[in-house]
Amino acid sequence: MVETTGTTSNKKARKKRLNSDGKWGLIMVTPYLVHFIVFVLGSLLASLYFSFSNYDILNPPKWTGLDNYTKLFNEPVFWKALKNTLYFTILFVPLQTILSLILAVALNQRLKGLKIFRLSHFLPVISSWTVIMYVADAIFNPRFGFANSLLVKLGLDPQKWLQDEHLVIPLLVLIAVWKGIGYIMVIFLAGLQNVPSEVYEAAEIDGAGTFRKFRNITVPLISGTTFLVLILSTISTFQAFEQIYVMTGGAMDASSAGGPNKASLVLMIYLYQEGFSFLRMGYASAIAWVLFVILFILTVIQMTLQKKWVHYE
Repeated sequence: MVETTGTTSNKKARKKRLNSDGKWGLIMVTPYLVHFIVFVLGSLLASLYFSFSNYDILNPPKWTGLDNYTKLFNEPVFWKALKNTLYFTILFVPLQTILSLILAVALNQRLKGLKIFRLSHFLPVISSWTVIMYVADAIFNPRFGFANSLLVKLGLDPQKWLQDEHLVIPLLVLIAVWKGIGYIMVIFLAGLQNVPSEVYEAAEIDGAGTFRKFRNITVPLISGTTFLVLILSTISTFQAFEQIYVMTGGAMDASSAGGPNKASLVLMIYLYQEGFSFLRMGYASAIAWVLFVILFILTVIQMTLQKKWVHYE
């Protein structure tokens, strides 16, 4: 009888404590919940409504149904921006992934002074795009840039670089890779340091060389990290804005961003111009939701394909 009473009392005390902890937990997360509901979920639902409306910020939104989406899919500029975005992604993702992995493998060696090299490669990541713009201008300025000076010394014709329709996207990719390679390198370094050294030692005993160890051990064992990098890189390229906006003159004239002749106009620049330069917020919201659907589909495809090549230990 005493034991039953004691057990009942313990259950009541535990339930009271859990209820008390639950109340305090709810109180602690309330600010975040309010922020999420008002500024995240609320903004998402508002943009979804605006995408079906004619809204210019200055006047109340007017429901227009699928007019924004119909106009969007019949707009050549949208398809140009989508094509440029895909081109940017196809160049950027593989290049940054491969170079970051090679750099991470090189900097994962147990040698003196490597921390300084790791820091030097990470510095561009924490630099603003304004600083990167000045560095890029010193190299690719058509009149006094280092690149054209070098071409002239080699007896070649100078180039317009970022003012050239055929060169602007590849150059933006190179600049973006240089700025972001340190961040991806750190992710790969974390994955490499989780690979057991005993596996490499066993491979060396079996006579495996450097390339065989990299191909048969390193690449499979960090496939989960590689998958994460691919997801992050794909999303970041479809959301590319600041680098293209700054490097193509948007800081001085928003309408000029995406030049020359819209050769570097990507979806985020197109969205910004429509929404904030021309105040067509309903149309811009439609662009945003189409971009979301594209990213969702690409992510689902990547998640499906990763079952065939990603190995989790």
